[in-house]
Amino acid sequence: MTDVIAPAPATGDAILIVDDEKNIRRTLRMVLDSEGHVVHEAGSAAEAIAVLEREPVELILLDVKLGEDNGIELLRTLKARGDDGVGGPAADIPVVMISGHATIEDAVAATRLGAFDFMEKPLDRNRVMVTVKNALDRRRMWREVNQLRRAVDARWELLGSTPVMNDLRRQIVKVAPTRSRVLITGGSGTGKELIARAIHRNSAVSSGPFVKVNCAAIPPELIESELFGHERGAFTGAVAKKRGLFEVADGGTIFLDEIGDMTLPAQAKVLRVLQTGEFTRVGGEKSLRTDSRVVAATNRDLEEMVKAGTFREDLFFRLNVVPIRSPDLSERADDVPLLVDAFVAECCDENGFAKKPIDDVVFERLKAYDWPGNVRELRNVVERLVIMSDEVIRERDLPPYLGGPRGTVGRSTGPVAALSLDKYAGKSLREFREEIESEFIRMKLAELNWNISKTAQVLGIERTNLHKKLRALGIHRGEDGKDE
Repeated sequence: MTDVIAPAPATGDAILIVDDEKNIRRTLRMVLDSEGHVVHEAGSAAEAIAVLEREPVELILLDVKLGEDNGIELLRTLKARGDDGVGGPAADIPVVMISGHATIEDAVAATRLGAFDFMEKPLDRNRVMVTVKNALDRRRMWREVNQLRRAVDARWELLGSTPVMNDLRRQIVKVAPTRSRVLITGGSGTGKELIARAIHRNSAVSSGPFVKVNCAAIPPELIESELFGHERGAFTGAVAKKRGLFEVADGGTIFLDEIGDMTLPAQAKVLRVLQTGEFTRVGGEKSLRTDSRVVAATNRDLEEMVKAGTFREDLFFRLNVVPIRSPDLSERADDVPLLVDAFVAECCDENGFAKKPIDDVVFERLKAYDWPGNVRELRNVVERLVIMSDEVIRERDLPPYLGGPRGTVGRSTGPVAALSLDKYAGKSLREFREEIESEFIRMKLAELNWNISKTAQVLGIERTNLHKKLRALGIHRGEDGKDE
């Protein structure tokens, strides 16, 4: 290489040159200096490891032949290495191999071990610059992807330090690395999906997809098509072939949420997949296979449903290999301040607010409430507080049933119990009854995440009657600006 430009100020990325030939290191240093990079040198494998332990490095240029050392073996060591204590895992640093005497076998071995590229001596300055730029661009892309992944993971993090939450984490740590099926039970809004995602994140298939199926939201006539897919022309409206969710989840985890709401015919088809790993698209003849881990969840008592004949016993036993219970928020009231703080930060960030401080009395009021809607209800209340409060979230910002204006609070209280009658002065009995009924129905819908069937069951009325009441009272999903 010739025509080396004078060094630019060292403000660029840090690059480690590992080569036992001093002249090669000197030439590469001049090229990299001219681009403003911070350059470190090592003449052996031991020196390279020492540099990585004390300096953050973004790229490694590694010679295949290192005197008595072997560059391929050093590459193998780096790719198997954990956190280097300075710049993060050494395995994530791109490595460009350099050689003047390498064989095809060396190049293949380096590529299989994860080398980013391979350059032959004598080195061409333009080739070096292009390769270094591409490797550093890839490094930045990896970092951005990892940051996004951490941000997503943080959103699905299981928060809490109470004994019941610590025990839940221990169960997840034990079951996640296995292939066993897991059945998560617990009330609505307790965070069953968070548990499922934590199992997936810590499993051997974490690099595969996580596919959520809300069994309660899919109409019975479409469940088979959604789960197993269909061929073109299989039924009216099937204008193109469609992959099913079991097929999409191949190599990952399929999360069957609200499995207790699945019809008996659909249960039979899911059972076949669990037994054989095989399924057939609607309208198809070819048998397909899926290798996905199955995690299911329900807020219903499946054992009672088995006794009542509304849930298949054989499917229950297939799913209930490892049962995990998601605790109600009332069982871990000491976690409420931690959850509130996290939700306030999240909601402030979503709405472009500076993080709002919270008065201690607000924490006390929120801890004292029973939270029938569990963490989901708490999250919704916190969002309301963030939006409707001033610079600080105070007691006066709480809704009446949580101790806000015209309300009192205590355990086992709720929106209806904490009502003030002042605002109903001058209203007729019919108007009063309609407003009370409307508020109570809204509360139950929020608790049950707008599951109409469950809400009707809790209210003790027919589903059709509930739909009529919603229309009559002007209640519709998303009326508060959110589609819950």
